[in-house]
Amino acid sequence: MMRGRALAIALVASFMTLLDVSIVNVAIPSMQADLHMGSSGLQWVLSGYALTFGLLLVPAGRFGDARGIRPVFVAGLLGFTAASAAAGAAQSEAWLVVARLVQGAFAGVVNPQVTGLIQRLYAPPERARPFGLLGATIGIATAAGPLLGGVIIQFAGTGDGWRWVFYINVPVGLVAAVLGWRLLPRQPGEGHRHESLDPVGVLLLGLAVIQILLPLIEQRHWYLVGTGILTLGGFVRWELRYPGVPLADLQLFRQRSYALGTIVVLLYFAGFTANFFILTLYLQRGQHFTALQAGLAITPFALGSALAAFAGGRIVNRFGRPLVVAGLLTVIAGLSGTLAVLYTVHSPWALSAPLLVAGLGSGLVITPNQTLTLADVPVDRAGSAAGVVQTAQRVGAAFGIAAIGAVFFARLAATSGDWAAAFEMALTVAIGFLVLALAAAATDVALSRR
Repeated sequence: MMRGRALAIALVASFMTLLDVSIVNVAIPSMQADLHMGSSGLQWVLSGYALTFGLLLVPAGRFGDARGIRPVFVAGLLGFTAASAAAGAAQSEAWLVVARLVQGAFAGVVNPQVTGLIQRLYAPPERARPFGLLGATIGIATAAGPLLGGVIIQFAGTGDGWRWVFYINVPVGLVAAVLGWRLLPRQPGEGHRHESLDPVGVLLLGLAVIQILLPLIEQRHWYLVGTGILTLGGFVRWELRYPGVPLADLQLFRQRSYALGTIVVLLYFAGFTANFFILTLYLQRGQHFTALQAGLAITPFALGSALAAFAGGRIVNRFGRPLVVAGLLTVIAGLSGTLAVLYTVHSPWALSAPLLVAGLGSGLVITPNQTLTLADVPVDRAGSAAGVVQTAQRVGAAFGIAAIGAVFFARLAATSGDWAAAFEMALTVAIGFLVLALAAAATDVALSRR
């Protein structure tokens, strides 16, 4: 009974941090108008959260193992709550961007404790149900985000309504922190107190990604891409020679399924995460939808993804990587259908049908791909391997928002404010990322059949 309550609190925290990935999208036009934000600021609000979220996942998971899950979980939750309050109170673009970076970092502290808690509270034969509940939580958070954000702004007003997208986290976070301290086990990680945290690896990876993202978002300082690649090389060299447990176990990439599966994750999240960002801007600024209408228009994608994820998790062992290939083909078909609708029907509401198709395909990609990517990983490396895959998700999302957002705003400027043209160009680039992900998945299928 007690472990069920502890799991419930952990899932609430996970839901809240993952909700903030998608709920902010429909608030973007309102916060842009209120704080007079530029295009780069908007991209940092989204990509910055994903970036710091991803960079903290692996070291925070190890820190929870070393110091105990309960204190790290509660500290992360309180930090996330405080950062949410700071974001809601933002009075400038810089203030909001910094608050989002801090919020993402604390989200990265909270989430590894949830998976660690499941592993410690449940024996291996019992873990299917709690991990299934975690997967459902992720799917529901994605589905509920745009709609909930639209409802909040509808009732709180378009002026300051976006602030309540962040303020809603405050009471939930405080209650969850108190209950987490009372219900989570005291010392679930006592046996791993001397495990390495690899702070240099975290720093090198963070610097490399930021140097590569900054020119894309700011549209200047392009020399930083070269220095970022050099820093990334330094990160690889450090990880290969690190005497302790490295941030990323690069030896795992010798396994074909793991290497190609991680590439699929990176490219897929780069291609699909930014779609919510550019679609929200197109609907609200280009088609004059309200935040609630934009949330309703986006909901079919998220619902399709959540529903298909349940089926994908059950049938992945039967079909293997071809299921991921089929999912990617479906996503590409759905987004291509979205382009076709824009060219022919010219009704934003008609986007719902192809977005539903894309969402169904997405549900057959994310969970099945992660299952297959980790299938051949040795048990003693499972935690590190899963952390690297999750980091690839968030880094891919950050890169995709930066790259696709840059194309969107450049096209918008070149066409003197043609929102449809900007959306079409950016969506075409997003589909390109997905085609590359499809090529990686198809390569794995082809090699496994030899």
